[in-house]
Amino acid sequence: MAPKKKNAAADDRKRILITGVSGRLGRELSRQLHRNYRVIGIDRRPADDLPVDVEHHRLDLRRNRTRTIFRQAPISAVVHLGTIYNPRRDPVSDHRTNIVGLQRLLDYVRTYNIPKLIVLSTADVYGPQAENITFLDEDAPLLAAARFVAIRDLVSVDMAAMSFMWKHPDTETVVLRPVHIVGDVRNTAMKYLSRQWVPSVLGFDPMVQLVHQDDVVRAIVLALEEGVRGVYNLDGPTAVPASVILKKIGAKQVPMPSSVLRFGLKQLWRFRLTRFPPAEVDHIQWPATVDGSKARRELGYAPAHDMNAILQMLRESSEGIR
Repeated sequence: MAPKKKNAAADDRKRILITGVSGRLGRELSRQLHRNYRVIGIDRRPADDLPVDVEHHRLDLRRNRTRTIFRQAPISAVVHLGTIYNPRRDPVSDHRTNIVGLQRLLDYVRTYNIPKLIVLSTADVYGPQAENITFLDEDAPLLAAARFVAIRDLVSVDMAAMSFMWKHPDTETVVLRPVHIVGDVRNTAMKYLSRQWVPSVLGFDPMVQLVHQDDVVRAIVLALEEGVRGVYNLDGPTAVPASVILKKIGAKQVPMPSSVLRFGLKQLWRFRLTRFPPAEVDHIQWPATVDGSKARRELGYAPAHDMNAILQMLRESSEGIR
């Protein structure tokens, strides 16, 4: 598929390349950036609602044609939003796409001396654990894959980006780890919160952190500033008990013993009767809250959406689905 026509008047603007541009975060980020930057998007999926001056290349990062985009003209920054996480998909295929695709991207960043790389990871890489301290900072171990194999790619991508950061100091590498993203997104958190009847683990009520997608996009824009590098947790307005969130959005809890819930979900998942992966039960049983003070201090990041606004949005969106 040929890219959209370029805006000749934009040729003197800095070029920013976004992978995963067809996703909701990618589309919103391109809208935020295209007036001040020349935005180039790469994604295997179509994207018909991007700004007209955004180039969209319908490509797989692993294809050799991707190199041509990096050769054409200097790129000022790469924002990697292209990591795939879908427990329903073929894990072998997704692993190749995620890991090989990222390695190709890192090779291009190194080869073409791109000064800025931003990789969107997730706070899920820490993993919910009974032993977790109240707020995990960026130095906490990434233990998610120990109990949940499906998340191994997210951990691998995060670790590869950190390794690149230390090996190639000439590139300002930023790894962002947002808590559960909510909004106009299709992820496990939104699927769970959009249900009328929601399973919970009997005797457990972990603290939960939510962040609006627009605040994540805002953090990415802040990370593009010259001089910013490092790993940053992105938290939301405040941590709230899971039971409070469910009550405020009008969802009805169905408490069950952990063993019963896990067994039941495994059977439902096997026959494709649920969208909630059994291993995700850890997130509604154990805590995994993060300390976002570093991003607030060094990036100037502060979520614009408070918890009341987020809960109201969740209530309205869930009512439209139920």
